[in-house]
Amino acid sequence: MKPIFPAIIAAVLGMSFSLPGHADHHGHETRQSHTDSVAPDEARLLTLTEQDYAEVARELGVETAAIKAVVEIEAGRAHQGFSEPGKPIVNFDLSMFRRSANKRGINLTRYYKSHPQVFSRGGRSSQSVVWNRLQKARAIDNVAAVEGTFWGMFQIGGFNWRKCGCSSIDEFVELMSRSERDQLELFAGFIKSSGLLKALQNKNWSSFAAGYNGPSYARRGYHTRMAAAYSRHRSKEQAAATAHTVSGDEISGAITSKESAPKTSRQQRKRTR
Repeated sequence: MKPIFPAIIAAVLGMSFSLPGHADHHGHETRQSHTDSVAPDEARLLTLTEQDYAEVARELGVETAAIKAVVEIEAGRAHQGFSEPGKPIVNFDLSMFRRSANKRGINLTRYYKSHPQVFSRGGRSSQSVVWNRLQKARAIDNVAAVEGTFWGMFQIGGFNWRKCGCSSIDEFVELMSRSERDQLELFAGFIKSSGLLKALQNKNWSSFAAGYNGPSYARRGYHTRMAAAYSRHRSKEQAAATAHTVSGDEISGAITSKESAPKTSRQQRKRTR
C-alpha cells in the first residue's frame, strides 16, 4: 500500500510533498522480477515487507497473521530468514543426513575420521558453526547434506525441494539464499503441494502442525504455540487498521474544515486595509 496520508496532510497544510519511490516485487508473477531492479548484493538483503505478506496471503487465500504465526514458531519473533547476506538460517539434522545418504547408497562410516565435525552431537550452535558443519557434509555428498538440512525462516526440509516447486536441488538452495521473499514463495509452493493449504486457511493448527512439523507436534506444542502467535499478530493487525481508520477520519475532517471555511472576497480584504 502506498503512503497516501503524508501527501494528504501536506495538501491540507499547503506544503509541497514528494512521495518516495516504491519498488513492486511482483513475486506472484515471477521470482526473477523480485530482484531485477536491485543489485545482487542488495537483493540478498531484502527482507519481507507487509506488502510481501499481503500479496502471498492473497494468492493463498489465507490471513497474513496466519503466515506470520508460522514464521514466528519456526524462526522466532525476530522473523529473520538470514544469519548474514547469502546465508539463510539453517538447521543441519544428522539423522536426516544419514537417511538421505543411505538412500543414495553412501557409506558414511568411511568419513567418520576425515569429517568428525559432521558427526559430532553437540548442543545448540551458532549459525557460523552450523554452516561450517553443513559445508563439511556437502563435501561428502551435496544432495544428502542439503536434504538433511532445514532451511530459511520457514525451516523447510531440503528433502522437500520438489514440493516447493523447484526444478533442482541447486535451484532450491539458490532461492533460499537469495531473499526472504523467495523463502516465502517456496513456503507457499510447499503448503499447496503438501495438502496443507486448507488447514492454514481454516486456522486448524492441529491439522497444519501435524503435516508441517510431524507426529511429535502435540508433544512439542506446535499447534498451541501457532494458535497463540496467530492471535497476537491478528490483534496487532486489527489495532493497526483501527489506527489508520482514525487517522483517515481526522484528515478528512481537516480537509472538510478547510473547504467549508468562509472565504474573504477581494473587496472585503480591501475594506480592512
